[in-house]
Amino acid sequence: MNTPLLFIILLTALTGVGGLGLGGGLAVLLRHESPRTASLLLSFTAGLMLCIVSLDMVPEAVEAAPALWMAPLCLLLGFAVTFLLNCWIDKSVHHSDHNHPHVCACGHHDLHTAGIVLAAAVALHNMPVGMAIGTTVAADGVSYAAAIAAATIALHNIPEGMSIAIPLLHDGSKAASAVAVASLSGLPTVIGAVLGYYMGTQAPAALSIALSLAGGAMLYVVFFELLPEAYQQWRSRWAMLFSVVGFALGVLLIFSHAH
Repeated sequence: MNTPLLFIILLTALTGVGGLGLGGGLAVLLRHESPRTASLLLSFTAGLMLCIVSLDMVPEAVEAAPALWMAPLCLLLGFAVTFLLNCWIDKSVHHSDHNHPHVCACGHHDLHTAGIVLAAAVALHNMPVGMAIGTTVAADGVSYAAAIAAATIALHNIPEGMSIAIPLLHDGSKAASAVAVASLSGLPTVIGAVLGYYMGTQAPAALSIALSLAGGAMLYVVFFELLPEAYQQWRSRWAMLFSVVGFALGVLLIFSHAH
């Protein structure tokens, strides 16, 4: 295996799997049984995800799209597909509850679904991120600039890892499972980096479609699962305030990465 390829595999593994796994681990350390704490963490997650979609994924998707209509259409498609999948899951769980009355129909499957959808969306988002690193190394070789960019992305991945793990933990998932799901969502970073290294350039239309679909799925989770569940856990304005704090942190991360 040549040195540049080995470099990008190790670099993106640390960036994707490491950064997201670290975020999942932090979520485990910060979890509590208090409904107020759960509400604040879910609201924070919702605000952070909304910021990432609005100020990072959608602008990048619009810029990469060969036609202006492509990104909004795929954003709506991602939202609609996630909505329909969630309806199907709800129907399946409802049917299971009728067949097995001892199973508690307390709605916790919504948070589990939210965590899995977020993991899938982040994984889809990480593919073009990895491709960007791969194309940079293909063009410039092993460099400090690529390492610094990857380190910045890794920091960006930490709160995303927390966002994946928090709903799973409050759904009752084991700590190891939540961290594993968060970590595995970083694997497409490595795959994307290898593809980007061999391709040399990214296909703009494919990048736009991937980012828009992921963004639509994340918007569904924010508005239909995370925020309603946060309000149900603690009916307070403080919960909504924490969504603004999450959004503000997202702004800081996105624009510090841009600079």
